[in-house]
Amino acid sequence: MSVAAVPFLDLPAQQAEIADEVLPVLHAQFAAASFIGGSEVAAFEREYAEYIGVAHCIGVGNGTDALELSLRALGIGRGDEVIIPVNTFIATAEAVTVVGATPVFVDVDSDYLLMDPAAFEAAITPRTRAVIPVHLYGQTAPLDRITPTARRHGIHIVEDAAQSQGADSAAGRAGTLGAIAATSFYPGKNLGAAGDAGAVLTDDDTLAAFVRNYSTHGSSTKYVHDRAGQNSRLDAIQAAVLRSKLRRLDRWNAARRARADHYSELLAEILEVRTPKVRPGNADVWHLFVVQVDERDRVHAELGAAGIGSAIHYPTPLHLTAAYGGLGYSAGAFPVAEAAARRILSLPMFPHLTTDQQERVVSVLARVVARG
Repeated sequence: MSVAAVPFLDLPAQQAEIADEVLPVLHAQFAAASFIGGSEVAAFEREYAEYIGVAHCIGVGNGTDALELSLRALGIGRGDEVIIPVNTFIATAEAVTVVGATPVFVDVDSDYLLMDPAAFEAAITPRTRAVIPVHLYGQTAPLDRITPTARRHGIHIVEDAAQSQGADSAAGRAGTLGAIAATSFYPGKNLGAAGDAGAVLTDDDTLAAFVRNYSTHGSSTKYVHDRAGQNSRLDAIQAAVLRSKLRRLDRWNAARRARADHYSELLAEILEVRTPKVRPGNADVWHLFVVQVDERDRVHAELGAAGIGSAIHYPTPLHLTAAYGGLGYSAGAFPVAEAAARRILSLPMFPHLTTDQQERVVSVLARVVARG
């Protein structure tokens, strides 16, 4: 990589920052052959629950499992409908599919690309059992408008908080706003493991007990199985990494906010680039910095050719994927998400991003969009 190149994400910088703290713990784990459960997992679950502000955190294998387990804990299954925004990663819909329910897609708002509360209300049917308002890009979804509607109709709120660890809103912290919440610790998240990991968060003792039992083969005592469950556990190595990173998360999120502010300042006079907005009352953690540009695919390619990392989150709304083509939606069904999908582009965003790197990104971006 040349000196002027800027990566989309710099995970080695994060790992280098925690190495001196976490490597002795990992060596001790190897010496003791302590890999499944144990004190590191219990400590992380306790610390993350306290950080988010919930009674229970249950570590699981990944974020997709966390969503699935959350739905299963609520009894969501065959014949039920779950409303989700069409602009999200496919895992949100996959979890619904895996438990036997039907995902019902709705459009997003044009300002923040979060679930449109009016579209949610319009999509409710007698079969609607849950809604998953995704906290996308580091934002908190508009639960202040979604929750009253959900309560009127007896609909469970399952938060997808995979991209918003530490995000706050006027309604409260992401992960505390529904019956149950799922998060992912995939390495690129604000709080990322050294592999796959996830967690379920809730204040409900019964839901927490179900998730902990179901995720360990339906067993609370070895070889005693209350139900046919599955195997989805947070391993001790990932817990050790996550504990170290959790101690830095607020500082890293503050760094992301500072980088987002600087991007907005640098891009203010570049009319060809639409910068993201912050919803009133939100304190975003900027998992992604998503701009909108015309000729996005050309811009993306030319940035890459100049050594500037960028990404697209997400190039295809879920109703237009082959995986969900059978649900009967067609192009034009969700015009806001479809229009945004042609224009959105994620710029480099990570805590160790430097001012010089940001200025390099914006300088190249300005030249590229001016050629459009």
